[in-house]
Amino acid sequence: MNILYINHYAGSVSMGMEFRPYYLAKEWQKKGHKVRIIAADYSHLRKQNPVVSKNFEIQEIDGIEYQWIKTNTYEGNGVSRAITMAQFCTALMTGSKKIANDFKPDVVISSSTYPLDAYPARKIANIAKAKHIHEVHDMWPATLYEIGGMSKTNPFVVAMQIGENYAYKNCDELVSLLSNAKPYMVTHGLKSRKFHCLKNGIVESEWETKDPLPEEHRKLLEGLRNDGKLVVGYFGGHALSNALDTIIDVAKEMQGEKDIAFVLTGDGDEKARIQERVRSEKVDNVSFLPPIAKTAVPSLLELYDIALVTAANSPLYRFGICMNKIFDAMMAGIPIVLSVNADNTPVEEADCGIVVKTGEKKEIVDAVRNILGKDEKERKRIGDKGKALVMEKYTYESIANDFLTIMNDK
Repeated sequence: MNILYINHYAGSVSMGMEFRPYYLAKEWQKKGHKVRIIAADYSHLRKQNPVVSKNFEIQEIDGIEYQWIKTNTYEGNGVSRAITMAQFCTALMTGSKKIANDFKPDVVISSSTYPLDAYPARKIANIAKAKHIHEVHDMWPATLYEIGGMSKTNPFVVAMQIGENYAYKNCDELVSLLSNAKPYMVTHGLKSRKFHCLKNGIVESEWETKDPLPEEHRKLLEGLRNDGKLVVGYFGGHALSNALDTIIDVAKEMQGEKDIAFVLTGDGDEKARIQERVRSEKVDNVSFLPPIAKTAVPSLLELYDIALVTAANSPLYRFGICMNKIFDAMMAGIPIVLSVNADNTPVEEADCGIVVKTGEKKEIVDAVRNILGKDEKERKRIGDKGKALVMEKYTYESIANDFLTIMNDK
């Protein structure tokens, strides 16, 4: 089978996020399928972007064929980013016949964060007589007006709404990373039977051949454990959406409990402010560490006793959540305290921790005390339930197999 995967922001392990197209492509190739990923040559998500000399240039990365569309660079979510979306989709539309005839796809997947790639994906699929699967990562345009504060009558929002409705009405199947989005999608034109939820997951081999921690990380964490501390760990982005002030509030509340330490690993726009807050308020049980490579995350989590995952109060979480850090913590076999306003979370599904509402400091403190008050054997029993569920249904091998079933359905 020839699988064409269109994702504006697709990356790789070496380039950085986003990883889902890369991991799925690797799994499909193992089963003998041919995969081509079409992406823009610039993405704000990547730590390294490819060097591309011309439009539709093809490069091979780790055995996967990437075809690049040249776009402008941008910062933030303003007009310059919108221009790159137009460049990407316009190039796909004008090149649709060539792409279809050259690659001859059996399946075309439109998978960018925004829904406008559904138009060229559908056109390519029609020319090639292929199945068109639309994949939804984030809820656009709802993100723009519920989080971004844009008016529903803003021309950009209107265009996205028309694109979203088109995608739902015209795709052959729909794959959503968000488990609770089906009712909304049906009201916008999706036939109920086309909905499938396939979340993100982990790559088992990365946990078998994990990279060692940098010396700075190893020294701090091993030092804390040697001092008899139990480590409450956060890892990932330091942005407003991660609600890290909540973690600092919890740490302040627990400063008197000298056997507990909080460690935040990662980077982001909010990190400097959060660090300054810890210094100015003399919160002495919080440490910060720089970000690490994705392949070193398993080694990091070996030195956490529980994972604390916090999220801002967002109305979009009513559609569900799919945070990679949750699956990583579950795979590590450590209990999780999750603070989010969402239903049907993987933590609840596995019963591998405690879920509380966003910003409920007292409830988070109680949850941390509850888990750390258990002995090591009981904490391991709780964490192992998360690992068991990940191994059962949230590995990329399993997700890729489920995706293939959808592709092959008549």
